[in-house]
Amino acid sequence: MNLTTKQQSICEQVVNVFETGSIHGDYGAIARFDDGPNRIRQVTYGRSQTTEYGKLHDLVKKYAESNGSLSDELKPFVDKIGHTPLVDDDDFLDLLRKAGKDPVMQKVQDEFFDKRYFQPAMAWAGKNGFSLALSALVIYDSFIHSGSIPGFLRNRFTAKTPVNGGNEKTWITEYVDARDSWLRNHSNLLLHKTVYRTECFKREIKRSNWDLSTLPIDAHGTKVSGA
Repeated sequence: MNLTTKQQSICEQVVNVFETGSIHGDYGAIARFDDGPNRIRQVTYGRSQTTEYGKLHDLVKKYAESNGSLSDELKPFVDKIGHTPLVDDDDFLDLLRKAGKDPVMQKVQDEFFDKRYFQPAMAWAGKNGFSLALSALVIYDSFIHSGSIPGFLRNRFTAKTPVNGGNEKTWITEYVDARDSWLRNHSNLLLHKTVYRTECFKREIKRSNWDLSTLPIDAHGTKVSGA
């Protein structure tokens, strides 16, 4: 998967919009949803939103070790994240919001989301024979939103991955359709509200925008051009 700098920027900006409403991402953005283990409430945080019971511990630990302006204040919370519920801890949430304005936190987040989400997504794409920029966007978004390409979704359609002799465009189209149906019909009503992601991909597939050169892209009402 060899993306141009602009193609990667477009992928990141579209996902930033999906997660925080801004093409550049809101580094201090906090949301709270009933989407933790067994649907318990949890905090999601940052430019591309990582979760309290997911990788938030790793992000805050990295920042605490990076001599940021609020590193010392956040250090006592590091070992609690993912073990002691912090979703209603106003002191913790306030520190996260303020830290989002710290250039050190912004740099940590840029490196974190690239290392923990973008690179693994591109590694999966390359391993499975994908090469198109729109494929990269679909796969990256799935890693951000679902943590991976879920096996149960792959079992809902018959297309083969390119490495197994399948057609790349067919596989991406069928995966987006399967994911769209899953989001629309999930028992967790929160997921119904996220179909703007798959609706965006459906529009780009319909436009045959496989190299992400037809710009701007409408990402949930925000125009993305990679600038």
